[in-house]
Amino acid sequence: METILLILIGVLLFALIIFSHELGHFLTAKWSGVRVNEFALGMGPRLLHFRRGETEYSLRLLPIGGYCAMEGEDEESSDPRAFNNGSVWKRILIVAAGAIMNVLLGIFLMGCLLATQDRFATTTVSKFDEAGSMLEQAGAQVGDVIVNINGYEVYTDKDLSFALAMADPTQTVVTVQRGEERITLPVIDYTEGTGEGRVRLDFYVQPQEKNAGTLIAKSFSDTTSVVRMVWKSLYGLVTGQFSMNDVAGPVGAAQAITQSAAAGLESSFGDAVCNIVYMLMVISVNLGVVNLLPLPALDGGRLLFLLIELIRRKPVPPKYEGWVHAAGFVLLMGLIVLITFNDLWRLFTGAGWG
Repeated sequence: METILLILIGVLLFALIIFSHELGHFLTAKWSGVRVNEFALGMGPRLLHFRRGETEYSLRLLPIGGYCAMEGEDEESSDPRAFNNGSVWKRILIVAAGAIMNVLLGIFLMGCLLATQDRFATTTVSKFDEAGSMLEQAGAQVGDVIVNINGYEVYTDKDLSFALAMADPTQTVVTVQRGEERITLPVIDYTEGTGEGRVRLDFYVQPQEKNAGTLIAKSFSDTTSVVRMVWKSLYGLVTGQFSMNDVAGPVGAAQAITQSAAAGLESSFGDAVCNIVYMLMVISVNLGVVNLLPLPALDGGRLLFLLIELIRRKPVPPKYEGWVHAAGFVLLMGLIVLITFNDLWRLFTGAGWG
């Protein structure tokens, strides 16, 4: 029964991510006076639908997406309230609003998770592992604030965890703030004497009191940290630091959520729910960030054409923009198929394909 309930919670939260994205487009379009013909949650055949005013609202069978269909969005329209006839600034706001809503949802979900904690972690060293600390041997002291690890700037405890996870255990360079002085510690080899292929967390950090102010501030700062992680991961993928085997599509994401929920369920149902919420918070922020990339078929691709129009003071001919987005859509679908195949291969064999 608990497993079924967790699946239902996961599906509803995933639907919330899609809904928030399309709601961003919808509310901004309505505010801008653009005619919205249909607002749909899901794809495929309609299950439920009703009309209110000029807009049809529908719930569709497949919970894999949604859309906000605006008049004149993909074709020329003579309607003065059509998307294509709106000012360029209004169109920029409408297109960007979906991704912005996903990030705002991420902040809200992060706040919900943080609200369950008694206090928050910081990046200030409070004590070292009694069994021995490589960081202490490198010269760190209690009260030092960790500000950089192997070139990655650290602002929050999430930055700290991510930087340590990505760090080379044989060459870990830590920079700390000690009073007014910024000190770079000697190279730390965490494999020395242990043979472990990862950086060990051999110190503790000072806690921060939880109140309304710190909760709001940390919700924003931790979500910003997740955005930075997304950009760093994308950069690593482009530069070859990560391979396609490190990329997950819908199947891989579902598998990761399932594993995370199962791990949480070992301690309590509440922990399982928190793990699901955290995973979906990351997915929502990912969706927001990736959607703003200037790639065809994504919101960022549309924004690029709108920025070109803003500079040229005239739009790119719709047929040319349509060709670019169509080609981008085909490539995007091909990439999704490839990633999904890799997810399935990893699911059945335990190793990535290729």
